Amino acid sequence: MANTYHQIYLHFVFVVKSRQQLIPKKHKEELHKYITGLVQNRRAKMLAVHCMPDHTHLFVGFNPAVFIPDFVKEVKVESNEFINNKNWMKKKFQWQEGYGVFSYSNSHIDRVVKYIHNQEEHHKKRTFRAEYIRLLKKFEVDYDRRYLFDFFD
Repeated sequence: MANTYHQIYLHFVFVVKSRQQLIPKKHKEELHKYITGLVQNRRAKMLAVHCMPDHTHLFVGFNPAVFIPDFVKEVKVESNEFINNKNWMKKKFQWQEGYGVFSYSNSHIDRVVKYIHNQEEHHKKRTFRAEYIRLLKKFEVDYDRRYLFDFFD
């Protein structure tokens, strides 16, 4: 009997509503573990995760049986509930609508993992806005600036 084989690597980027600096550094590791569990529960393999105070990067080995918008919605909704249930902040935590998703080949895995794990150092040199627009241009994604994430930097 024939089997189905796949090799899909996706890099997801999503941001905190209104780009607020709400992801506390002291809870970042716990959030990484929780999001990793969410990804694994959706039959994907977490390759890298990094939550900055105002945005998150996920790099996953993706299962084509899962619908990308459902995957992102479920990860955002459940991590949102997790953060709010932990009472890490006085304000209600929410992810902003929308996300970016970019595909990579197997030969890029190490480079993308290093890029994601090195976010704090990376953002000392480049703003999130510059980084995100650079990704859109690199992947030749047509975009309308009016519908990008809320940028306040």
